[in-house]
Amino acid sequence: MSIESGDERKPLLVFLNEVAGGRKLLQAVRERQTRVSGVIVAAPQNQPSVGQLIDSAEVHEAARARVEVTMAVLGEFGIESVGEVLDPEPALAVDDAVRAHRPGELLLSCLADTRFGFMRRDLVEWVRDRVEPAVKMTHIPVRIEDDAIRWDLNHTLVVATKTVAAPDLVNRLKERAGIRPHRFTIICPRGEDITEEQVVGDLASTLAELYRSDIDATGQPMSPDPFHAVKNAIEHYRIDDILISTFAGESSQWLEGDLIGRVREITEKSVEHIEVGRPAAAVAAAVAEGEES
Repeated sequence: MSIESGDERKPLLVFLNEVAGGRKLLQAVRERQTRVSGVIVAAPQNQPSVGQLIDSAEVHEAARARVEVTMAVLGEFGIESVGEVLDPEPALAVDDAVRAHRPGELLLSCLADTRFGFMRRDLVEWVRDRVEPAVKMTHIPVRIEDDAIRWDLNHTLVVATKTVAAPDLVNRLKERAGIRPHRFTIICPRGEDITEEQVVGDLASTLAELYRSDIDATGQPMSPDPFHAVKNAIEHYRIDDILISTFAGESSQWLEGDLIGRVREITEKSVEHIEVGRPAAAVAAAVAEGEES
Protein backbone atom coordinates (compact mmCIF):
# COMPACT_ATOMS: atom_id res chain seq x y z
CA MET A 1 0.00 0.00 0.00
CA SER A 2 1.40 3.39 -0.99
CA ILE A 3 0.75 6.73 0.66
CA GLU A 4 0.17 9.52 -1.83
CA SER A 5 1.04 13.12 -1.06
CA GLY A 6 -1.02 16.10 -2.22
CA ASP A 7 1.84 18.55 -1.65
CA GLU A 8 5.63 18.50 -1.64
CA ARG A 9 5.81 16.34 1.44
CA LYS A 10 6.83 12.73 0.89
CA PRO A 11 6.29 9.54 2.89
CA LEU A 12 8.69 8.41 5.59
CA LEU A 13 9.80 4.79 5.16
CA VAL A 14 10.66 2.90 8.35
CA PHE A 15 12.58 -0.28 7.51
CA LEU A 16 12.98 -2.88 10.27
CA ASN A 17 15.77 -5.34 9.53
CA GLU A 18 15.77 -8.22 12.06
CA VAL A 19 14.72 -5.94 14.91
CA ALA A 20 11.52 -4.31 16.10
CA GLY A 21 11.58 -0.55 16.38
CA GLY A 22 12.67 0.82 19.74
CA ARG A 23 12.72 4.10 21.63
CA LYS A 24 15.25 5.81 19.35
CA LEU A 25 13.26 4.91 16.26
CA LEU A 26 10.08 6.24 17.84
CA GLN A 27 11.83 9.50 18.66
CA ALA A 28 13.07 9.83 15.08
CA VAL A 29 9.58 9.29 13.66
CA ARG A 30 8.02 11.77 16.08
CA GLU A 31 10.56 14.42 15.10
CA ARG A 32 9.55 14.03 11.44
CA GLN A 33 5.81 13.36 11.62
CA THR A 34 4.70 16.91 10.80
CA ARG A 35 7.00 17.11 7.77
CA VAL A 36 5.95 13.91 5.98
CA SER A 37 2.83 12.83 4.10
CA GLY A 38 2.64 9.51 5.93
CA VAL A 39 4.60 6.69 7.55
CA ILE A 40 5.21 3.23 6.11
CA VAL A 41 6.61 0.47 8.33
CA ALA A 42 8.22 -2.38 6.39
CA ALA A 43 10.22 -5.47 7.30
CA PRO A 44 11.85 -8.27 5.30
CA GLN A 45 11.03 -11.86 6.21
CA ASN A 46 14.32 -12.49 8.00
CA GLN A 47 15.28 -13.91 11.36
CA PRO A 48 14.56 -11.56 14.28
CA SER A 49 17.56 -10.59 16.42
CA VAL A 50 15.86 -9.21 19.49
CA GLY A 51 16.50 -11.88 22.05
CA GLN A 52 14.75 -14.79 20.41
CA LEU A 53 15.14 -17.27 17.58
CA ILE A 54 12.26 -18.93 15.77
CA ASP A 55 11.67 -21.79 13.35
CA SER A 56 12.09 -20.94 9.68
CA ALA A 57 8.41 -21.67 9.03
CA GLU A 58 7.51 -18.78 11.33
CA VAL A 59 9.78 -16.15 9.74
CA HIS A 60 6.91 -14.46 7.88
CA GLU A 61 4.78 -14.31 11.02
CA ALA A 62 7.71 -12.88 13.00
CA ALA A 63 8.27 -10.15 10.41
CA ARG A 64 4.57 -9.31 10.43
CA ALA A 65 4.62 -9.15 14.23
CA ARG A 66 7.59 -6.75 14.18
CA VAL A 67 5.68 -4.49 11.82
CA GLU A 68 2.45 -4.66 13.81
CA VAL A 69 4.10 -4.00 17.17
CA THR A 70 6.00 -1.02 15.76
CA MET A 71 2.81 0.35 14.18
CA ALA A 72 0.95 -0.12 17.44
CA VAL A 73 3.65 1.74 19.38
CA LEU A 74 3.47 4.62 16.89
CA GLY A 75 -0.30 4.58 17.34
CA GLU A 76 0.15 5.01 21.09
CA PHE A 77 1.73 8.38 20.24
CA GLY A 78 -0.93 9.39 17.74
CA ILE A 79 1.05 8.48 14.62
CA GLU A 80 -0.87 6.63 11.92
CA SER A 81 1.06 4.27 9.67
CA VAL A 82 0.67 1.45 7.16
CA GLY A 83 2.76 -1.69 7.14
CA GLU A 84 3.96 -4.47 4.89
CA VAL A 85 6.13 -7.59 4.93
CA LEU A 86 8.66 -7.86 2.10
CA ASP A 87 11.15 -10.19 0.41
CA PRO A 88 13.40 -12.18 2.80
CA GLU A 89 16.53 -10.63 1.27
CA PRO A 90 16.90 -7.19 2.90
CA ALA A 91 18.59 -5.60 -0.12
CA LEU A 92 15.75 -6.62 -2.44
CA ALA A 93 13.20 -5.59 0.17
CA VAL A 94 14.69 -2.09 0.42
CA ASP A 95 14.62 -1.72 -3.36
CA ASP A 96 10.97 -2.83 -3.52
CA ALA A 97 9.88 -0.51 -0.71
CA VAL A 98 11.65 2.54 -2.13
CA ARG A 99 10.24 1.91 -5.62
CA ALA A 100 6.71 1.40 -4.31
CA HIS A 101 6.50 4.34 -1.92
CA ARG A 102 9.02 6.92 -3.23
CA PRO A 103 9.86 8.17 0.28
CA GLY A 104 11.69 11.37 1.06
CA GLU A 105 13.63 9.63 3.81
CA LEU A 106 14.35 6.07 4.87
CA LEU A 107 14.91 5.24 8.54
CA LEU A 108 16.91 2.01 8.65
CA SER A 109 16.60 0.23 12.00
CA CYS A 110 19.15 -2.56 12.27
CA LEU A 111 22.08 -3.83 14.27
CA ALA A 112 25.18 -1.70 13.86
CA ASP A 113 27.20 -4.40 12.06
CA THR A 114 24.47 -6.02 9.94
CA ARG A 115 25.76 -7.93 6.91
CA PHE A 116 23.83 -9.47 4.01
CA GLY A 117 24.35 -11.70 0.97
CA PHE A 118 27.12 -14.14 0.10
CA MET A 119 29.70 -11.34 0.13
CA ARG A 120 28.59 -10.32 3.64
CA ARG A 121 28.29 -6.69 2.59
CA ASP A 122 27.57 -3.97 5.11
CA LEU A 123 23.82 -3.33 4.89
CA VAL A 124 23.92 0.28 6.13
CA GLU A 125 26.51 1.40 3.60
CA TRP A 126 24.88 -0.58 0.80
CA VAL A 127 21.51 1.07 1.41
CA ARG A 128 23.08 4.52 1.67
CA ASP A 129 24.91 4.06 -1.66
CA ARG A 130 21.77 2.61 -3.23
CA VAL A 131 19.19 5.26 -2.33
CA GLU A 132 21.04 8.53 -1.83
CA PRO A 133 20.90 11.29 -2.95
CA ALA A 134 17.34 10.70 -4.22
CA VAL A 135 16.25 9.44 -0.80
CA LYS A 136 17.90 10.48 2.44
CA MET A 137 18.94 7.48 4.54
CA THR A 138 19.23 7.69 8.32
CA HIS A 139 20.54 4.72 10.29
CA ILE A 140 18.85 4.16 13.65
CA PRO A 141 21.46 1.88 15.25
CA VAL A 142 20.52 -0.97 17.54
CA ARG A 143 23.44 -2.16 19.66
CA ILE A 144 22.04 -4.96 21.76
CA GLU A 145 25.40 -6.69 22.19
CA ASP A 146 27.15 -3.47 23.24
CA ASP A 147 24.40 -2.67 25.73
CA ALA A 148 24.50 -6.20 27.11
CA ILE A 149 28.13 -5.87 28.23
CA ARG A 150 27.98 -2.35 29.63
CA TRP A 151 28.82 -2.40 33.31
CA ASP A 152 26.29 0.36 34.04
CA LEU A 153 23.36 -1.22 32.19
CA ASN A 154 21.36 -4.32 33.07
CA HIS A 155 19.93 -6.37 30.18
CA THR A 156 16.81 -8.16 31.40
CA LEU A 157 14.81 -10.75 29.50
CA VAL A 158 11.11 -10.45 30.37
CA VAL A 159 8.80 -13.38 29.59
CA ALA A 160 5.15 -12.33 29.72
CA THR A 161 2.04 -12.72 27.59
CA LYS A 162 -1.25 -12.27 29.42
CA THR A 163 0.46 -10.07 32.00
CA VAL A 164 2.61 -8.01 29.65
CA ALA A 165 0.46 -4.89 30.11
CA ALA A 166 -0.34 -5.47 33.79
CA PRO A 167 0.35 -2.28 35.78
CA ASP A 168 2.18 -4.28 38.46
CA LEU A 169 4.67 -5.60 35.92
CA VAL A 170 5.13 -2.27 34.14
CA ASN A 171 5.72 -0.50 37.46
CA ARG A 172 8.22 -3.18 38.49
CA LEU A 173 10.19 -2.64 35.28
CA LYS A 174 10.16 1.12 35.74
CA GLU A 175 11.30 0.76 39.36
CA ARG A 176 14.21 -1.43 38.29
CA ALA A 177 15.23 1.09 35.63
CA GLY A 178 15.03 3.85 38.22
CA ILE A 179 17.60 2.09 40.39
CA ARG A 180 19.95 1.16 37.54
CA PRO A 181 19.79 1.74 33.76
CA HIS A 182 18.11 -1.18 32.02
CA ARG A 183 17.39 -2.56 28.58
CA PHE A 184 14.37 -4.86 28.53
CA THR A 185 13.80 -7.52 25.89
CA ILE A 186 10.19 -8.69 26.21
CA ILE A 187 9.11 -11.96 24.63
CA CYS A 188 5.45 -12.96 24.52
CA PRO A 189 4.84 -16.64 23.74
CA ARG A 190 1.35 -16.81 22.27
CA GLY A 191 -1.28 -19.03 23.89
CA GLU A 192 -4.44 -20.50 22.44
CA ASP A 193 -6.63 -18.46 24.79
CA ILE A 194 -5.34 -15.04 23.73
CA THR A 195 -5.35 -13.47 20.29
CA GLU A 196 -2.25 -12.12 18.59
CA GLU A 197 -4.06 -8.81 18.18
CA GLN A 198 -4.44 -8.56 21.95
CA VAL A 199 -0.80 -9.51 22.55
CA VAL A 200 0.38 -6.91 20.04
CA GLY A 201 -1.77 -4.21 21.63
CA ASP A 202 -0.73 -5.06 25.18
CA LEU A 203 2.96 -5.27 24.28
CA ALA A 204 2.83 -1.95 22.40
CA SER A 205 1.16 -0.32 25.39
CA THR A 206 3.94 -1.49 27.70
CA LEU A 207 6.71 -0.46 25.30
CA ALA A 208 5.13 2.97 24.90
CA GLU A 209 4.94 3.42 28.67
CA LEU A 210 8.60 2.49 29.05
CA TYR A 211 9.57 4.85 26.22
CA ARG A 212 7.73 7.69 27.95
CA SER A 213 10.08 7.08 30.87
CA ASP A 214 13.14 7.04 28.55
CA ILE A 215 13.68 3.32 29.13
CA ASP A 216 15.05 1.21 26.27
CA ALA A 217 13.02 -1.87 25.45
CA THR A 218 11.91 -3.98 22.55
CA GLY A 219 9.68 -7.00 22.20
CA GLN A 220 7.69 -9.32 20.01
CA PRO A 221 4.97 -12.00 20.08
CA MET A 222 6.42 -15.47 19.63
CA SER A 223 5.60 -19.11 19.04
CA PRO A 224 3.80 -20.77 21.97
CA ASP A 225 6.68 -22.70 23.60
CA PRO A 226 8.05 -20.38 26.33
CA PHE A 227 10.93 -22.66 27.32
CA HIS A 228 12.18 -22.84 23.73
CA ALA A 229 11.97 -19.06 23.51
CA VAL A 230 13.90 -18.48 26.73
CA LYS A 231 16.49 -21.13 25.90
CA ASN A 232 17.24 -19.52 22.54
CA ALA A 233 17.50 -16.08 24.11
CA ILE A 234 19.96 -17.30 26.74
CA GLU A 235 22.11 -19.01 24.10
CA HIS A 236 22.05 -16.08 21.69
CA TYR A 237 22.43 -13.02 23.92
CA ARG A 238 24.34 -11.96 26.99
CA ILE A 239 21.50 -11.22 29.37
CA ASP A 240 21.93 -10.42 33.04
CA ASP A 241 18.71 -11.79 34.47
CA ILE A 242 15.29 -13.17 33.59
CA LEU A 243 11.83 -12.17 34.78
CA ILE A 244 8.93 -14.56 34.20
CA SER A 245 5.52 -13.01 34.83
CA THR A 246 2.18 -14.70 35.57
CA PHE A 247 -1.04 -13.63 37.25
CA ALA A 248 -1.25 -14.19 40.99
CA GLY A 249 -3.69 -16.80 42.25
CA GLU A 250 -4.38 -18.34 38.84
CA SER A 251 -3.50 -21.68 37.33
CA SER A 252 -0.82 -21.29 34.70
CA GLN A 253 0.37 -23.66 32.01
CA TRP A 254 3.83 -22.15 32.44
CA LEU A 255 3.87 -23.01 36.14
CA GLU A 256 2.24 -26.40 35.61
CA GLY A 257 5.01 -27.17 33.13
CA ASP A 258 7.64 -26.00 35.67
CA LEU A 259 8.92 -23.32 33.32
CA ILE A 260 10.77 -21.51 36.09
CA GLY A 261 12.53 -24.65 37.32
CA ARG A 262 13.46 -25.72 33.78
CA VAL A 263 14.89 -22.30 33.00
CA ARG A 264 16.92 -22.27 36.22
CA GLU A 265 18.44 -25.60 35.19
CA ILE A 266 19.92 -24.16 31.99
CA THR A 267 21.30 -20.85 33.29
CA GLU A 268 23.29 -19.43 36.15
CA LYS A 269 21.56 -16.09 35.73
CA SER A 270 18.97 -14.95 38.24
CA VAL A 271 15.48 -16.16 37.34
CA GLU A 272 12.71 -14.27 39.12
CA HIS A 273 9.03 -15.17 39.06
CA ILE A 274 6.77 -12.13 39.30
CA GLU A 275 3.12 -12.65 40.20
CA VAL A 276 0.96 -9.69 39.28
CA GLY A 277 -2.64 -8.82 40.05
CA ARG A 278 -5.25 -9.31 37.39
CA PRO A 279 -6.47 -6.12 35.68
CA ALA A 280 -9.80 -4.70 36.84
CA ALA A 281 -11.55 -5.66 33.60
CA ALA A 282 -10.54 -9.30 34.01
CA VAL A 283 -11.70 -9.36 37.63
CA ALA A 284 -15.05 -7.82 36.67
CA ALA A 285 -15.50 -10.39 33.91
CA ALA A 286 -14.72 -13.24 36.31
CA VAL A 287 -17.21 -11.91 38.85
CA ALA A 288 -19.86 -11.57 36.15
CA GLU A 289 -19.34 -15.23 35.25
CA GLY A 290 -19.70 -16.27 38.87
CA GLU A 291 -16.02 -16.95 39.50
CA GLU A 292 -14.19 -15.93 42.63
CA SER A 293 -12.18 -12.75 42.22
